[in-house]
Amino acid sequence: MKRSIVWLASYPKSGNTWMRIFLANYLSDSKEPLSINQIQRFGFGDSKPDRYLAATGRRIDINDPEATLQVRDRVLQGIVANNADVNFVKTHNCRNQAFGHELIPARYTRQAIYILRNPLDMVLSYARHYGMTHEQTVEFIGRTDSANQADATTTWQFLGSWSDHVKDWTQGGAFPVLSLRYEDLLDEPQTHFAKTLEFLGVPVVPDRLERAIRFASFDELKKQEEQSGFQEKSPNSERFFAKGQAGQWKDDLDPALVTKVRREHKRMMKKHGYYSV
Repeated sequence: MKRSIVWLASYPKSGNTWMRIFLANYLSDSKEPLSINQIQRFGFGDSKPDRYLAATGRRIDINDPEATLQVRDRVLQGIVANNADVNFVKTHNCRNQAFGHELIPARYTRQAIYILRNPLDMVLSYARHYGMTHEQTVEFIGRTDSANQADATTTWQFLGSWSDHVKDWTQGGAFPVLSLRYEDLLDEPQTHFAKTLEFLGVPVVPDRLERAIRFASFDELKKQEEQSGFQEKSPNSERFFAKGQAGQWKDDLDPALVTKVRREHKRMMKKHGYYSV
């Protein structure tokens, strides 16, 4: 089987969807912004229940994490069986094991793009998306056993702590990984989205790059969501695309929680330039 999966990976609410929308617009070379509800055609999630049901040919209990994981390898085999050179697959899973099952097997993997975001901003977006308090979210991202439970739209996602997630995805391994900071994509989109295309082996055409960046801008995404909704919006939040800014934590996150996040994630925050921001 081909090693054709290109993982689009991140801790939740760190810029994964933004990257997928950019790639969809660039690869399609569309002259008009693609609908945000069409991006599944260019990259799908590894936790969609219908893929697990299709892999078994029978109903499985997606609320049972071990039962789901027993099917995961067949799901990934099904993805690469199309014999395509590249299959973009979104994941929030850590690059590790859960219940003895490898979550991100190198044998199916071509490359990975990993997006990380300042956890002080990420917790604000995470809390809003999942209907949690800031306190609950800060506690959640500090636990080594953190996981998103299955629901009607997704199977279990095994995250671990923010620090472990970042470390596992950025420390190298059996396949190439391009690590990008959300903040750098905001500050210098032409540079870092071009770097993404080069990593994938896709020619960078300047006017096409500029157009795809514009079509993936937060103003465009918010406008589309207001007009037609977004299929990936959580039922716990009013909207998926909010401000998309960096540094919002300075106004909105309790100083005691800032201290807790910095204490628990000091090493990874320092390594990636977030500790003294």
